[in-house]
Amino acid sequence: ARLGVEKPAKPAKQPKQPKQPKKNAPTQNKKQQKKGGALVYTKEGDFAEWYPEVVEKSEMLSYGDISGCYILRPWGYAVWEQIQRWFDAEIKDLDVENCYFPMFATKGQLETEKDHVEGFAPEVAWVTKSGDTDLPEPIAVRPTSETIMYPEYAKWIHSHRDLPLKLNQWCNVVRWEFKYPTPFLRSREFLWQGGHTAPASQE
Repeated sequence: ARLGVEKPAKPAKQPKQPKQPKKNAPTQNKKQQKKGGALVYTKEGDFAEWYPEVVEKSEMLSYGDISGCYILRPWGYAVWEQIQRWFDAEIKDLDVENCYFPMFATKGQLETEKDHVEGFAPEVAWVTKSGDTDLPEPIAVRPTSETIMYPEYAKWIHSHRDLPLKLNQWCNVVRWEFKYPTPFLRSREFLWQGGHTAPASQE
């Protein structure tokens, strides 16, 4: 009898492994694909990229030429207006009045509130020139309201008869943030509400 050599059995096919997405590649879910890929990133896949994409593509803001300075479009500014309307009505019931102080402060003014300003001193933006002429003293762009308002309070309040003084200011503030500017969360110029009151008593 002729002996045959038994052929080795073919190994069973292994199921194909799904391809892993590249580490930094954007992912899409089905809902986004149906909409023609309006959003590239997903909230779950890459929140850090998804968030700025959403606020820009929803037309809430646009990016300005200067990093950290954003253009608030009507949808975005409408949110601020809603906040203003609600909050303004609340403080008016408490006899708080609106006012406006200049956005510039001298170096001397900042030094009077040195302890208060110390935390964000590195973020203060300074004006040093007028045209091609150096200013005699650098002028700070408002990083906070206290340094500009409180020297005036000292002039206005002479006795208990001048109390209470209840003021609120809607303005903008500049802090030259160097870390990671993020729309609506961390920017170099932002809208500001500051309530500053001098009550007549501790109560």
